[in-house]
Amino acid sequence: MKELVCIVCPRGCRLKVDEESGFAVTGNSCPRGAEYGKNEISHPTRVITSTVRLQGGLYPRCPVKTDRAVAKEKMLDIMKKLNAVDLTSPVHIGDIVLENCDGEGANIIVTKNL
Repeated sequence: MKELVCIVCPRGCRLKVDEESGFAVTGNSCPRGAEYGKNEISHPTRVITSTVRLQGGLYPRCPVKTDRAVAKEKMLDIMKKLNAVDLTSPVHIGDIVLENCDGEGANIIVTKNL
């Protein structure tokens, strides 16, 4: 049995997920909490937020993020790819920095006009 704190809403329900019973979730106040608990144990995902180097701009770094959640186990590989990125100013919100960064369709996009 794994114990988690649900992060879907500010309530912070204390979840218990029983892996041996098909990821049965208890302690949730809503169906979203049950879904979160099951997914967090069986296939955790995260949205990556970071920065990349920026040449010719007012700032030396540009904020970026994935346009959707990616598998937690792919985070380190994606961060290594981001470390090799050099952008040139100007960049705009929504510009794609890395396409299909996780091999499953997630893109890294710019989050600030610079």
